[in-house]
Amino acid sequence: MASLLFNPSTYDPTYLDDESRRQLRALVQFFESKGKATLKSEYHAAQWYSDFIDFIGEEGIFARFGTPAAVADLMDSGAPDARWDTARINELNEILGFYSLDHWYAWQVSVLGLGPVWTSDNPEAKKLVGELLAEGSIFGFGLSEQTHGADIYSTDMVLTPSEGGWLATGPKYYIGNGNEAGRLSVFGKFSDDDPDLPGEYVFFLVDPKNPAFTLQKNVVHGSMYVSAFRLDKYAVGPQDILHTGRAAWDAALATINVGKVNLAWGSIGIAEHAFYESVTHANNRILYGNAVTQFPHVRRMIADAYARLIGMKLYSVRSADYFRTASPDDRRYLLFNPISKMKVTMEGERVIDLLWDVIAARGFEKDTYFEQAVSHIRALPKLEGTVHVNLALVLKFLPQYLAAAIGQGEQYAAVAARNDAVDDDYLFAQGSASGLSKIPFHDPRPAFARFEHLPNVAVFIQQMTAFGQLVATAPPSPEQAKDLDLLLSLGQLFTQVVYGQLICESASLVLDGEPGGKRESSVSDASDLTEAHIDRVFAVFVKDFSEYALSLSSQPAASDSQRDQALSLIKHPVIDPAAEQQFADEALSHDGAYAMQP
Repeated sequence: MASLLFNPSTYDPTYLDDESRRQLRALVQFFESKGKATLKSEYHAAQWYSDFIDFIGEEGIFARFGTPAAVADLMDSGAPDARWDTARINELNEILGFYSLDHWYAWQVSVLGLGPVWTSDNPEAKKLVGELLAEGSIFGFGLSEQTHGADIYSTDMVLTPSEGGWLATGPKYYIGNGNEAGRLSVFGKFSDDDPDLPGEYVFFLVDPKNPAFTLQKNVVHGSMYVSAFRLDKYAVGPQDILHTGRAAWDAALATINVGKVNLAWGSIGIAEHAFYESVTHANNRILYGNAVTQFPHVRRMIADAYARLIGMKLYSVRSADYFRTASPDDRRYLLFNPISKMKVTMEGERVIDLLWDVIAARGFEKDTYFEQAVSHIRALPKLEGTVHVNLALVLKFLPQYLAAAIGQGEQYAAVAARNDAVDDDYLFAQGSASGLSKIPFHDPRPAFARFEHLPNVAVFIQQMTAFGQLVATAPPSPEQAKDLDLLLSLGQLFTQVVYGQLICESASLVLDGEPGGKRESSVSDASDLTEAHIDRVFAVFVKDFSEYALSLSSQPAASDSQRDQALSLIKHPVIDPAAEQQFADEALSHDGAYAMQP
């Protein structure tokens, strides 16, 4: 059986250092020892996972994975082998997502809470938070408000001048870990009568144990704690200030950029666990004298789900390479990152929807993992900016990407597979979030050319080329640029191209070992990947591209030329019966490959 999916039974990330490897395997064992029945019971009871928080603290997992090396150098106690290593963080996200998104959430919002601290120029705050993290604390990100959502242009958290500092008053909503956080990084603004920074934005540290902090409620029913809280004349000193003015704005966006990666890997973990459970159930269920998986439509749905899962993993591991290689001179990650968040999580939803049609009524039963997967998978496209927000962001990069696709892009050095044990320090020095539309890209055509001999990649290249022609000859008019529905249809087509490009690059690294040698990662390893897998993945993408093209042609605001050219993008995938049989058989070979301990 191919080993393209994470399997706790065989998990052994040998490419990692010994202690990281041991900690991740211990994390797997924590969940397996707890068992599915207990995990599901706690899920239904919405029970706070104090045992998990204790385990993470005792093992020092969040401290080891979440402390940049520069912060460790400030700490009195130190933090052995602490580094912000995106490769091993991806492993952590996938494992947590695989078992419980509720538990993953404690890590995710800790990452968001740490971001404004790690990006600040306040060494005292960094040292304090680093030592709290080493002691087992978790953290939170106080950005959103019930009235304004995550609109950082507006906030009702106001700091008024006071002797020696300020007094903060205002509400926050949707704030994870608010019940147990060691510190919260809170976003607000100075009052208009502040003598030095009137009306300017600010990030500051809050101690939830302070009497001026009121924890109001958990706004969701779940084991995760998504808090509403309020500050009333909370004393803020200069030592608590993390960022002011434009720097506070940039810190918010930079932190969200870091957190977006986690969403993709959480979605992958959920989809993988649900895949094992669905295939095992369906392959052993007899209807009308046959196994359910003998029905052609069921085999097709399982094959499509498997293909989408493979694509999710290949894209995510490659986009992380660009994230880790980023610098002031190479900000391509700012395109690949929102696609990780938006596209991969959407694909996770599609995988679950396909599998739900396979597992059917069993997917509602309270003793299954699938029952929680269908709820959790829906959350991820809606966190850290909705799909629509991220699609609109992606469109900012379209002109420069198209310029690269006709040979007018930047001549970057090839980006290697980045599994090296180094600190990704640029992530906390991203600087201004401006200038996105001016970021240059490299020519995407060679990535596709590597696989153009595969039938479905060849069809996809035709669609991609025709899309470029559409945008070049019939771009949105100034009036159409105000129509978000039309723009989002264009955004889906553009996103599909970039998604396909990085999947081809990722597959090349596995199959050819260029550049940087073959990828070595247990969770993300595609050591059994073949060109047949890539062709089947692109068979799905050809259908998706056609679906998005039809949506564009149906937009009321589309011109006749745009409609006609959009319809020309509609193509049929190439499905060879023998190859499809083999691919579906491989997907079904996951029957019984993994089941969580009872």
